[in-house]
Amino acid sequence: MNKNAGTLHKYAGSVKRQRSRAAAQRASLRTPSDNARMGDRRLDAARRLHALARTGLHFCAGEYDRERYEQIERIAAELLADGEPASCARLLELWSREEGYVTPKIEVRGAVFRGGAVLLVRERADGLWTLPGGWADVGETPSQAVTREIEQESGIRSRVISLAALLDRPLHGPSPGLFHSWKAFFLCEMLGGEPRGSYETDAAEFFDVDGLPPMSLGRSSPAQVVRLYEHWRKQPLPADFD
Repeated sequence: MNKNAGTLHKYAGSVKRQRSRAAAQRASLRTPSDNARMGDRRLDAARRLHALARTGLHFCAGEYDRERYEQIERIAAELLADGEPASCARLLELWSREEGYVTPKIEVRGAVFRGGAVLLVRERADGLWTLPGGWADVGETPSQAVTREIEQESGIRSRVISLAALLDRPLHGPSPGLFHSWKAFFLCEMLGGEPRGSYETDAAEFFDVDGLPPMSLGRSSPAQVVRLYEHWRKQPLPADFD
């Protein structure tokens, strides 16, 4: 997994927890659904402002334009950090590593089936299960990225059969992410190896699709596993998208 990007996902959650007392009091006056919608809108607005600012900084030629884009990025950081100076500074430092035209990041997940069972790994970070995968690294093809992740996290060697789905993460995952990202789900055929853990996972096992363990929903969900199994049984199906 790309460690820089992993840090950003963790930071998105930590920023939302660092609210001031006044902000927490205001939030207590709203219903839980109101709070969730406000949090989603704020995160989405901050992502868009950051993308506009970073792309503008890459293409602008004048100093005045540069100052304006830097101000837009500061506003985005303040919006997400609730004005907390330390969080705002850390956020700007993380964002400063983004160069060029800002685009969605790509996460890859691989579904390896054995009969009616699917390969899952248990994340050390939260103790929950998921399809093996992570951020694609620069210099890799999509199939190289997912087969590397599968072997690193589970010990299973595989090859890609087909792309089953390309999904927008905010539309299909419950947990926040600092950056906008897409998930690419691949059907993979097992070539060899034995299930084992890694530095990111502490277990790897095959589970019956009808008896899945508690899953790390920000990474993959039971509904996604069931849909991928349908793809596996009815090959070839057109890839799902959006």
